[in-house]
Amino acid sequence: MFLLVILAMIAGFMALQLYRVLGKRTGHEQPLPKPAEERTPLTLVPRPVEAIADAREPASRLVEPKAEAGVRSIIAADSSFEVARFLQGAQAAYRMILEAFWQGDQEQLDWLTEKSVRDAFVAAIAERDDAGHSLENRLVSIERAVIADAVLEGKLARITVRFDADIAAITRDADSVVIAGSMTDAVETHDVWTFTRALKSNDPNWKLADTDEV
Repeated sequence: MFLLVILAMIAGFMALQLYRVLGKRTGHEQPLPKPAEERTPLTLVPRPVEAIADAREPASRLVEPKAEAGVRSIIAADSSFEVARFLQGAQAAYRMILEAFWQGDQEQLDWLTEKSVRDAFVAAIAERDDAGHSLENRLVSIERAVIADAVLEGKLARITVRFDADIAAITRDADSVVIAGSMTDAVETHDVWTFTRALKSNDPNWKLADTDEV
């Protein structure tokens, strides 16, 4: 009985201490949130929403001002045409055509270029072979590709692209002696190539129809 009395006294003492700590406000308690109707309403500051350009519309960084009207006419005639996608394809074609020419791959040139351009490339390859020369060129990078001009002639679309690229080039003679160029120094090149395609034809590919340098 004595032990039970002692335990009861201890329990009572602890309860009194808990009341003193938890049952009183100390002045450091966080204020209770106000009911919804008493709260100060939040003022939402509207943020401007940037307009997202249509992916098919000519973007200023991809199309020079001179070409904008022509690009819009092509878009109007062919709803599947997209500027960004076209330029991606043009850069791929630029690389493939250059490598085919450097390697003398006439079969590759057949389906990438129009006949007049192909014939000019083939003639240059033949002249190179007759001289016993070979090329060890490498397209290091395409720094910029932009549509410089565009026109729709009936159903035929013509788009001119300016390529700013770095190319490392070496020419060897029949004895494999380097007679021109260097693989350690890339040369800046500025080519202007015109691609053509009959819109809404079954063939989705654009072909190189003209080449020039800036």
